[in-house]
Amino acid sequence: MFLKDIRIVLNKVSEPGNTGAVCRAMKNMGFSKLRLVSPESMDQEKILTRAVHAGDIWENTRVFDNLTDAVADCAIVVGTTRRRGHHRKSISMTPRVLAAWLAEHSGQAAIVFGNERTGLEDYELELCNIASHIPVSDVQPSLNLSHAVQIYIYELFLALETQNPVKGEWQAMNQEEISVLSGSITDTLASLGFYKNPNREEQFRFLRDIISRAGLTEKEGRYFKDIIIKAARLGAMD
Repeated sequence: MFLKDIRIVLNKVSEPGNTGAVCRAMKNMGFSKLRLVSPESMDQEKILTRAVHAGDIWENTRVFDNLTDAVADCAIVVGTTRRRGHHRKSISMTPRVLAAWLAEHSGQAAIVFGNERTGLEDYELELCNIASHIPVSDVQPSLNLSHAVQIYIYELFLALETQNPVKGEWQAMNQEEISVLSGSITDTLASLGFYKNPNREEQFRFLRDIISRAGLTEKEGRYFKDIIIKAARLGAMD
C-alpha cells in the first residue's frame, strides 16, 4: 500500500476549524485525499484559516451523505475509537502497528474518525473492518480530532513513504465487492438451513471483515464463492 491509497474520512465533523487543521496535517505528511461524511458545518473561511497553505486539500475534498458510500471503494476500512465493548470489534491496533500492517497490504484504505463529541457510534464502527486506538493516559483520554489524525498520518508516513509500486501487484476487492461476496456466501448457507439462530447479520459482518483483512482479489473472491456453492450442492445431494 502507498500514501496515495490512504483516504482520511471525517465522519460528522462538527468544527470547521478541525477540518482545516486536518487539511494542514495531511499536507505536512504527503496525504491528499480527504472525505467528509455529513459535516455539521462547511464554513469555508474558518476551514481555510486553519488549513494554512493546504487549501488544495480542501478544494479536492469529497463530501458524502453516509459512511457506507464514503468507504465503498476501499479494500480496508479502519475505525478509530478509544471505547471498547461487545459490539465494538474484537481487534484493535495502535497507529504504529496499523501502519506496519497496512504496508503489507494492497488496495485503498480508509481511516475513519468520528464526531469530536461522540466518536464513532456502534453501527458506524460495524461498517469498519478493524478498530484502532491511540494509547493515552487515563488522566485525559480524549484527543483533539486534528491531533488524533496527525498521530495516525505521521505513523503512516513513516511506514509507507518509502514504498514503491510493484508492477503486477494484486488489487484487493473493495467494500462493495466484499459485501456482495459475503452476502452470496450467507445466502448459500441460509439455503442449507445453516442459520438456526438469528445470527446471519453477525456472520455477514464476520465474513466481510475477514475477507477484507485477507486482501482477496476479485478472482480469488469468485473462486472462494464457487467453492462454497459447490459444497452446498454436494450437501444437498446427500
